[in-house]
Amino acid sequence: MKIILNNTPEILDENKEWTIQDIIQLKKYSFKLLVVKINDKLIPKSDYASATVKDGDEVMILHLMSGG
Repeated sequence: MKIILNNTPEILDENKEWTIQDIIQLKKYSFKLLVVKINDKLIPKSDYASATVKDGDEVMILHLMSGG
């Protein structure tokens, strides 16, 4: 399956149904504060395990940083 992850083409195993949680684990994202969008639709943290990604989707997973 081909997706766009953070503006970069990615190829994922087609024999698996991918969720946002799966992609976070695959990419080893460990940030506590993430903003996730699939095709410009905001995905709440409570839906990471159920929000599936389909072939051709554009996924953005961005971490928030604070400071001063």
